[in-house]
Amino acid sequence: MADDTAPRATTNRSTTPGSDLFRDYISSQWAEHPEVLPEPREEAPWAAARRARLSALHRGQRLVVPAGQAKVRSNDCDYPFRAHSGFSHLTGWGADTVPGSVLVLEPAGDGHDATLYFRASAGRDSDEFYANPEIGEFWIGPRPTLAQVGADLGLATRDLADFEAVVGQVDADTLLVREADPDLTRRVDAVRDEADLEAPASELAERVERTDDLARDLSELRLVKDEWEIAQMRRAVAVTGAGFTDVIADLDEIVAHPRGGRLVEGTFNRRARADGNTVGYDTIAASGEHACVLHWTRNDGVVRPGDLILIDAGIELESLYTADITRTLPVDGRFTDVQRLVYEAVLEAADAAFAIVRPGIRFREIHQAAMRVIAERTAEWGFLPVTAEEALQPDAQHHRRYMVHGTSHHLGIDVHDCAAARRELYLDGVLEPGMVFTIEPGLYFQSDDLTVPAEFRGVGVRIEDDIVVTADGAENLSVGIPRTVAEVEAWVARS
Repeated sequence: MADDTAPRATTNRSTTPGSDLFRDYISSQWAEHPEVLPEPREEAPWAAARRARLSALHRGQRLVVPAGQAKVRSNDCDYPFRAHSGFSHLTGWGADTVPGSVLVLEPAGDGHDATLYFRASAGRDSDEFYANPEIGEFWIGPRPTLAQVGADLGLATRDLADFEAVVGQVDADTLLVREADPDLTRRVDAVRDEADLEAPASELAERVERTDDLARDLSELRLVKDEWEIAQMRRAVAVTGAGFTDVIADLDEIVAHPRGGRLVEGTFNRRARADGNTVGYDTIAASGEHACVLHWTRNDGVVRPGDLILIDAGIELESLYTADITRTLPVDGRFTDVQRLVYEAVLEAADAAFAIVRPGIRFREIHQAAMRVIAERTAEWGFLPVTAEEALQPDAQHHRRYMVHGTSHHLGIDVHDCAAARRELYLDGVLEPGMVFTIEPGLYFQSDDLTVPAEFRGVGVRIEDDIVVTADGAENLSVGIPRTVAEVEAWVARS
């Protein structure tokens, strides 16, 4: 691979000695490090089965799935690296993935041979370990060896330098996940451009479509979770619940701070780093009228007694699987009459949606069940200019003024998982055992909304749970996190 590892933006402040004398000295007198091979990680056989399913969809085609590169945050500082979800799903390599790695499935007989290319650790005979702040051991810690990763993941491994030969061999039957590593995509395109000078336009258009098929197939492979993935989801939900309890325990300090939302975020993130990898997405800590802003991630508002605080948060594990939970809490421990009315309507919608979940229904029916309750309650309260039945007609939807988002999305290694799947398999898809998704209805009455009485304005409520489809129904993975009015009030009171 081209040498792109030269240190960035450090020339004007580097003091690392460059003499031969220093290089010889720092490279000498190091203790031997015996290479200890790990046992295969628990996910390895599951990842192999996923690769086999992908292989069956693309007989005779070379498949290239990059992990991606670290993204620059500013100057020579990067964001924390997170591998492309399709790469991690196929390899089992999660938060410990080495940036720049690439999985290649090479056609072989009726299937494929899988090889993982990554930049292995450098020996003491190289100046990389002390002189390169991007990848050197002194700077970021030791990287694993080829043999260690091979044993860990149950995959054949080769040094990333050997991947150059693969790039040189790309042809019409090579499919690449293009968005995973833009630099690699440009290099592959350059090789193809050279070979395509005489290729007909119809062949080029067909190739682009097939490449899009690979990204689609990687998403659709995740629509039904295997047993290992569901176990990860259970664990992610459990530690997320602990994070919510941590926030409640800190409520006095949160209320006392002028930017209490930031303290909510910080308390939850502490649990995420202690029991997981990080948060699965930016935490929403929305108190008072901010709860009516669906993606309020500024979290710089005050948390006042008498208000509700809507917390939408999830912890991502080292495997990269994440929970996605929302709870709406009365800051002082008791719902007002209006807050209770709105909360119980949202809970009714959530329960109505959950009640219909079973194999064989269509995914869109979950949203329809929740929306019927939202329409009925807002009509009952006199907020709609038409009846609930009239509002539910496709060309009306008056109730959606108070809930413009969808009720459900797939969940897993991404918080919005399977996003590249075809509509007929996602929104119009038929539920199967092993599917995992959210149910998250809400009601949001903006502070300047003149269609509702003044006492409702600025009230926002969402209740979000993580659901797995079973053989004969569904299980609410997050049902143990308090969700009824009585449970929530007792939860806050215990703090």
